[in-house]
Amino acid sequence: MKITSRQNPRVKALARLKTKRGRKDAGRFLVEGAREIVRALKGAEPVAFWLVPEALKPEEAALIEAHPDLPRFEVTPEVMEKIAYREHPGGLLLEAKPRPSERDALFKKDLYLVAVGLEKPGNLGAIFRSADATGAGVIIADAGLDPYNPNVIRASTGTVFTVPFLELSREDTLAFLEERGAQRVAATPRAEATYWDLDYRAPTAFLIGPEATGLSPAWLAAADARVKIPMAGRADSLNAAVTAALLLYEARRQRRT
Repeated sequence: MKITSRQNPRVKALARLKTKRGRKDAGRFLVEGAREIVRALKGAEPVAFWLVPEALKPEEAALIEAHPDLPRFEVTPEVMEKIAYREHPGGLLLEAKPRPSERDALFKKDLYLVAVGLEKPGNLGAIFRSADATGAGVIIADAGLDPYNPNVIRASTGTVFTVPFLELSREDTLAFLEERGAQRVAATPRAEATYWDLDYRAPTAFLIGPEATGLSPAWLAAADARVKIPMAGRADSLNAAVTAALLLYEARRQRRT
């Protein structure tokens, strides 16, 4: 049976998943895009497919065929437009639940990116891509962005489902890193050391703050070291995601030998 009404209670409930509050209250989120859905099927707890049969792309149809036991709900294009986040949605959405706490998986890492109070979903998504590429874990600290924000998922190309992460307070973040024995390296334009001057072969956590204000004095005081990225032009700092990528790849470069 196809759902045709935008006022259907289930449709209304899914539409609320566009908001952080709606996702938190329901304990669920939506995933759009075939590549992102593939990774969510492995790294999250899938609940159901929502689809417009006539709008399915071949790769989307293949995903449905590969998971015959997953419930599916057919909807009209108008209903899909209501529940989807993108302006021009495709033919398939995945409704899913977050995976269980990944403290154990994160603890096994020895390289971390701590995203402190970031404000732009695109930055957090790109950080997940860099973490995935370099084998790092992610800590979202100080009530930062919702990792299941549709724009985070999209910018991460679904790597939010492949990288172990935790959402922690400042105190819990520092306690976790202390337990892991990780040095805390803060990125700030006011540092004296350049980022390639330090040794990152031991367990290391890079602290990255929001672009507008940077890390707070409390976070800077909690760091074991501070580093900067040299800037030869008029800008005084780089985008948070670019900064994270440079730091993570420098750590990987050092660890080659």
